[in-house]
Amino acid sequence: MNAFSAVPLMPKIVRHSVRSISLVAVLLVFMHLARGGFRGLHTLGWTDACLVMFLLVGLGASAWRRLRRTALGSVIELRDDLELGGGLVAAAFIVVAIGGAALFPLIYLLMAFLVAFLQRNAGITLLGVALVFDGLVTLGGPGPGSGAAFATHALFLSLFAAMYHVVLSARIAAARRAESGAVQKRIKEVEERARTFRLISSGTQDSFSGMNQDEKWLVASVKEVEGAVGAALEVAETALRTHTCASFLLDSDDRGLKLHDCRSASDRVQRERFHSGEGIIGGVLKRRAPVRMNSLNGLKGITYYESAPAVQAVLAVPIIETGGQVRGVLVADRITNDPFSDQDERLLTILAGEVLRAIEVERVMTYIRKSRDEKDRFFRAIEELNRAGNPEQVFIAVLESARQVASLDFCAVTLVSEVDGKRMHRVARMTGVTAGGKALEGQAFPDNNGLVANVVRYGAPLPGRDIKAMDRQIVFDEETQIKGLGALKIFPLTAGDRILGTLVVGSRKKVLDADVLRMLEVMAIQAAQAVLRAQLFEQMERMATTDGLTGLLNHRTFQSKADEHLAQARRYQRKLSLILTDIDHFKSVNDTYGHPTGDAVLKGVAKILRDKARDTDIVARYGGEEFAIIMPETDAKGALVIAERIREAVKAEVFQTEMGPLKVTLSLGISTGPDHGYDKQHLIDLSDQCLYHAKRNGRNQSVTVAQMQGGRKLQVAEAG
Repeated sequence: MNAFSAVPLMPKIVRHSVRSISLVAVLLVFMHLARGGFRGLHTLGWTDACLVMFLLVGLGASAWRRLRRTALGSVIELRDDLELGGGLVAAAFIVVAIGGAALFPLIYLLMAFLVAFLQRNAGITLLGVALVFDGLVTLGGPGPGSGAAFATHALFLSLFAAMYHVVLSARIAAARRAESGAVQKRIKEVEERARTFRLISSGTQDSFSGMNQDEKWLVASVKEVEGAVGAALEVAETALRTHTCASFLLDSDDRGLKLHDCRSASDRVQRERFHSGEGIIGGVLKRRAPVRMNSLNGLKGITYYESAPAVQAVLAVPIIETGGQVRGVLVADRITNDPFSDQDERLLTILAGEVLRAIEVERVMTYIRKSRDEKDRFFRAIEELNRAGNPEQVFIAVLESARQVASLDFCAVTLVSEVDGKRMHRVARMTGVTAGGKALEGQAFPDNNGLVANVVRYGAPLPGRDIKAMDRQIVFDEETQIKGLGALKIFPLTAGDRILGTLVVGSRKKVLDADVLRMLEVMAIQAAQAVLRAQLFEQMERMATTDGLTGLLNHRTFQSKADEHLAQARRYQRKLSLILTDIDHFKSVNDTYGHPTGDAVLKGVAKILRDKARDTDIVARYGGEEFAIIMPETDAKGALVIAERIREAVKAEVFQTEMGPLKVTLSLGISTGPDHGYDKQHLIDLSDQCLYHAKRNGRNQSVTVAQMQGGRKLQVAEAG
C-alpha cells in the first residue's frame, strides 16, 4: 500500500478506535468486578481509579456521538444504544460494588429505564448483559447464599424491565387513542357546524374523516364563518353596550337552537341545545321579524340563560336567507333600564345580514369546489376509458369511474350478443352488492321483459322514474333479484346505431342526483365507444394472427411462436417436438366434391387437431391442406402418441356431402429437439421429409426421424 492510499484510511481508523473505547471500558470493568475489584471505598486503588476514568471517557464519547446523530437527524443505530446502555450498566454495578448490596435497586431502576426507552432489541440485550454482570459478581463472591441472591436479582431485573416496558407501551397506546379520539371529535364538530351553516347537506351520510383535502377545506370554511360571526358580535357589543350579545343557530333539523358564539359579562349563557319554539327567541323565529322588549321589573321568557339575570332590555333579530328560511337569531340584552332604539335594531339587522352573507359565500365556495371535484373525477374517468386497450380494461375503468363519480353501491356492465339467432345478455363485470348472495359476474340470461333487456330493446335509459318496491323489480331476469337498493338506473351502451349492452348503476339512497345521472349517461356513451374500439382491435388482432377458414393460428404466427418456444427450450435444454401433417389426396377431394366440401374438410380436420392436441400445444395452419403442431416439453415418443391419436380421430371422422359420405386420412412427420438440434428451419425440414416419407410409403401414418432414417422403430403407447 503506498502513501497516497494510506492517507484516507487514517480518519476511518481513528473513528473505529474512538468507537471502541466504550466497549473496551465495559469489558475491562466486567473483568475487574469478576476478579473482586471495587469491593468498598477502603480497597480502591490506582487500577480502580483508572478503570472508572476510562469508563467515564467511554460514556462521554457514546453520549456525544448519540447527541450528534440526533442533531443531524440520523437514525440511532442498535450499536449506539448498546454502547451507551452498556456503559451505564457497568457504572451502576461499580456503584453497587462500592456501596454494598443495599444499593442494588438502583440497577433495577436503571434496567427499567433502559428497556422502556431504548430499542426493544437493545433493551433485551442489555438485560442479558446485566444478568451476566450480576452472575460474575454474585456467584463469584464468598458465602453460601450467592446462588439464591443471583436468582433473586435475576427475577427482579426481569420483572422491573417487563413491567416498565408494558406500562410505557400501554401509556403510549392510550395517548395515541386519546389523540385519535380528539381529532375525530374535532372533525365531527366541524361537520356538525358545516351542516348548521348548510355548507354540506344536513341529510348527508358522507364522512370527511378519511379525506384530508375535504377536511382542510371544511375546517377552513367553518373558520371563515366563525370569524365573521365573531367580528359581528364584537361590533355589536361595542356599539350597543350590551350585557350579552350572542348568536344562536338552528341545528340541522331546525328543531333546536344552540349557542354559536357570544360576548357576555355572564357565565350563565345557555351552552346546551334548547328548544327553538320557546320564549322571546321562539317568537322571533315564528314572526321572522326583529323583537324589542324592555321592563323595569325584568323580562320573562329569557330562555338563553341557564338561570336568567334581571334582564331589562332585549333586542333579537332573525338571521333570514334570501328564500325566507330562518337560520338563527342574533340577541343583545342589557341589565340596565336602557331600551334599544330603532338605530340599534338597524345595526343588529345589518350585522345579521353580514353573518348570513359569510355563510352563503362559504356555501357557494363549497358548491364550486364540489362541482370542480366532480368534474375532475368525470374527466379522469373519460381519460381512463379512452386509454383502455381491451374490453376487460374498459369494464374495470367504467365501473371504477362510475363508483367514484356517483358513490354507487352497485354497478354492472352487460353485453348483448346473438346466439343461434336469439339475443343473449351476459354480465361482463360487476361490483358492489350481490344478487341474494350470488355473484352476478359471468352470468348469462336470454332476452326477457326485464329492465336490462328492455334498455337494449328500446335504446333508452330505464326506469324513467323512481321505482317503488325495488326488491321485486326484474332487472336481469326473474331468478336474479338485487337487494338493498333505493335507486336504480340503466343506460344503453350505444355506439353509432349499435347497442352493445348496458351500464347498470344503483345506490342505497332513494334518489340519484340529476347532474350525476347526466355524467353517467355520458360515461355510458364513452364506454360504448371504448368497448367497440377494443372489440374491433381484438378482431383485427385475431384476423392478423389466425387463419380465417379454420380459426387456427396462421403461418406467420406459427413462425413467431416456433422462435419463441425454441429459444426457451434451448435456454433450459428441454425437449420440444414439431409435427407437420397433410391431408392425403386432398386435391382429389376438391376435384371430386368441389371446393366448398374441401373447405368443410379443412375445418373438420382443424377442429380435430385443436381438440386432440394439449392445451400447451400450438396448432397452426401451415398452408393449403398442411397443418403444424408445436409441442413443448415433449420427446419423440410422446409426440408420436399424440400424432397417432390425431390420425385415428381423422380416419374415423365421416364428412357428409351431397355425393354421399366422405372419409379422409392424414400423414404426419415428427422431429424433436434437442435430438435434431434447436434450429427452426432444420426441424421444419426434417418434419417435412418425414411427412413425405409417410406419403411415399402408403400414407395414413405417423413417421419420426428415427423411423425415416431406418433406426429402431419407436414403441407407441396406447393413446389416453
